Amino acid sequence: MKTAINDNCIHVQHDICDIIRTDRKDLASWTFKSFYSDRWLSDNFFSPIRRDYYQIILVTSGTGTLIMGGHIYHIGNPVTLFVHPNEIISWKNLSMNPGAHYALFKKAFVIRYPQLKAMLDKFDLFQDKRKSVIGLNDSEVNSICQYFKKMELEERLNNVYREDTIQALLQLLIVESIKAAHFLEPDEISDECSHVYQFFELLEKETSDISFTNPIRIRTAKEFANNLNMHPNYLNVLLKKKTGQNLSVHIRNRLLDEAKMLLLYTNWNLQDIAYSIGFSEQSNFNLFFKKNTGITPAVFRKGFNWVA
Repeated sequence: MKTAINDNCIHVQHDICDIIRTDRKDLASWTFKSFYSDRWLSDNFFSPIRRDYYQIILVTSGTGTLIMGGHIYHIGNPVTLFVHPNEIISWKNLSMNPGAHYALFKKAFVIRYPQLKAMLDKFDLFQDKRKSVIGLNDSEVNSICQYFKKMELEERLNNVYREDTIQALLQLLIVESIKAAHFLEPDEISDECSHVYQFFELLEKETSDISFTNPIRIRTAKEFANNLNMHPNYLNVLLKKKTGQNLSVHIRNRLLDEAKMLLLYTNWNLQDIAYSIGFSEQSNFNLFFKKNTGITPAVFRKGFNWVA
């Protein structure tokens, strides 16, 4: 039976990239990462930031409350999670010893291997929210865990056939997960949490494909609230309550993240980047960027390091 959950949106923002990143050059260089960590699930977090990679996560220990795809799951046993790059997720840790294996791979990796893409399209684990969380028994955990360990080993060995082997292991991992097919039934999410997720979905939609020929369409607190048919004051109070930050701060931080990505991953000039994220004048963009990072956009791009 489904039950309503009223207070499970998480206050701490966190992203798994913090675990694997030393600087942005390293993040730009890889197409696949695999590792074990007990850090990511040990914190409560809310992660609305768009990524450029898929995640397969094998939660081997620990308990907690997961919100993904607008659904809430109570995790008490091992599960495999399939997280789309655009997915908004949150986690509330309820145990002392959580741990999980991670496989992260970029869209470029999928494009490089048509067999892997065909496998993803066939089983639709990342797009179909009903299949994104799969419960596992002990034997299934052991079977799936071996593929993560083999991928971790292949990555360390770094031989010429590394990526070919890893994509084959990913396919086997997906098949083993589908064979388990214990798709967890989610509980209903509260109206307040649903409104929070609607806001972040709209925020990601508005910033996902911006460019100097397709600049951001809406960028003010009032515009976002109006598009969600909510009063700005209500949405502001709700976000403050559920995430610890108000509406304007979330919009500002998302624009700042997008500006950083455009500075690092494109060769667009500063005026075009400024226009893309809603500044008609480059000078205003420079002031916005420096106020929130301590350096100018030009210095940030030249240093090519991530600034928090």
